[in-house]
Amino acid sequence: MSLTFRRGDAVYPVGPGKKIIVHICNNVGAWGGGFTKPLTRRWALPKIAYKNLRPKRLGHVQFVEVSSQIIVANIIGQVFHHRDGPPIRYFAVREGLGTVARKCQELNASVHMPRIGCGLAGGNWEQIEPIINIELVDAGIDVTVYDLK
Repeated sequence: MSLTFRRGDAVYPVGPGKKIIVHICNNVGAWGGGFTKPLTRRWALPKIAYKNLRPKRLGHVQFVEVSSQIIVANIIGQVFHHRDGPPIRYFAVREGLGTVARKCQELNASVHMPRIGCGLAGGNWEQIEPIINIELVDAGIDVTVYDLK
């Protein structure tokens, strides 16, 4: 399986079959910055589901079906209030991606995402990419990472 980079917008994933769009959320219910803006413009349901999620435990994944071929995975992978470094919690991202891998195997789905955890969460791609490879690619999941034009 592969990790592919392409120009484009992850809210418009390309390719055949079922797709899971993965992004990182915080653990307190704040929504509206970063990738959630274009996501919410396309579909309201992921925001509504996230706002109703209780509790928002680090590492948890909420799957929200937005069409017959697309599911959004809200991974709780960052804290909102932080004092020690960036809000990203790599252990939570890893746990969440492991859950996503099992869902992909169940549905024979591919994963589509922006560079998760590297925007408002303050993460480092050099730490995120190996987690993606271990949890998804090594599990036989095709992953496409989208960089906006």
